[in-house]
Amino acid sequence: MRHEDMAAIRALRLFSGVRESTFTQLVQRGFFHRFPPGVALIREGERPDFLHVVVNGLVEMYATSAGRETTLELVHPVRTFILAAVLGDLVHLQAARTLQPSRILMIPAEQVRAAVAADGAFMQAIVAELTRNYRDAVRNLKDQKLRTGTERLANWLLRQHRAQGDPARLEIGCEKRTLAARLGMTPENLSRAFAALRAHGVNVQGAWAEVTDLDALAGFARPDPLLDVED
Repeated sequence: MRHEDMAAIRALRLFSGVRESTFTQLVQRGFFHRFPPGVALIREGERPDFLHVVVNGLVEMYATSAGRETTLELVHPVRTFILAAVLGDLVHLQAARTLQPSRILMIPAEQVRAAVAADGAFMQAIVAELTRNYRDAVRNLKDQKLRTGTERLANWLLRQHRAQGDPARLEIGCEKRTLAARLGMTPENLSRAFAALRAHGVNVQGAWAEVTDLDALAGFARPDPLLDVED
């Protein structure tokens, strides 16, 4: 494993406070895989074999029922996913697939559970990570319930603006139909929302969104720290 990868993983809140021996054991018993886009990483209804850490690329968490499918979350580096299922040895409630060429660290689930039992600092980090995931889920629910589709898109653009380092052009990073599902919209409604945001300083060009008037976009979006700022 490259030194910069080790450093990025070590810096995750989940691993930053654990004993060096615990971290070394977790990483040494895991392994890296490179995946092209469109690879299924986990499936609904199956029990977890690994805890996944997205080191590079982009992963879509999605779910299906009665012939319908929707995007639940987009996991950017460097983040873990399916932690709760790993800890409880429970079936997955969602599926995951790569949207971009991705490098994933896969740590055996039983090794994660053994480390939780052996390292109190790791246990505390697990509780903190689960707390963060729960609060993110509440924010997503509030976003869906309290905002129109165009407002959700506007605030998503503002969050991406911060996450990508305040550029004038934002990389959307996935197909627009995937973004639409993530925001609880149809592709047609997403197109109409992008069109509506032209009056507030947003122009979309393929896989990029150009923000020409950040103040106008923020004035329309009215970001709320209880919805839009992570802990």
